[in-house]
Amino acid sequence: MSLTPVFLGLGSNIEREAHLRAGLDALAGLLSDMRCSPVFESRAVGIKSGPFFNLVVAGYSPLPLGELDRRLKFIEADNGRYAPERKGLPLDIDVLLYGDRVGNFDGLVLPRAEILKNAFVLWPLALLAPEGVHPGAQRRFAELWQAARIEQQLWPVPFQWRDRELTPAALLQAFPPAGLG
Repeated sequence: MSLTPVFLGLGSNIEREAHLRAGLDALAGLLSDMRCSPVFESRAVGIKSGPFFNLVVAGYSPLPLGELDRRLKFIEADNGRYAPERKGLPLDIDVLLYGDRVGNFDGLVLPRAEILKNAFVLWPLALLAPEGVHPGAQRRFAELWQAARIEQQLWPVPFQWRDRELTPAALLQAFPPAGLG
């Protein structure tokens, strides 16, 4: 069985901790060697809503791209993403990278454009895989983050999953969380 390296972006602005933990629990059953970035809080981008928690997850998937994306939609649905009465975004999971694929794959454009546009994607990705290379830009994620001029504010926040602190204390001390009220 062939395994493909994948990077996924997760976000939530409703019951953020609970939905991110539920998403991570579900992903742990889909991915092997799963690793998580620190968690960041940021203002919403592109929608009017409360602040988001975001992180990036890396792992290996035995699933073809289309099947992986389909299962991610089920995880989102299980967390109320498509409920008609929802008031925000309980859980959003996006395929950021699937191996080194570049192009449009049945409507899924890879690498996902948000990597280079949103600080809440690029910063966690650069921390999780600084030596990883963006297959379109052909630059390391750490270099891309260092060169980025993205006008978004975000802060690392304490976050625990399965008795692990995802956001290191050193990062919290260097960039103390700020109220977004």
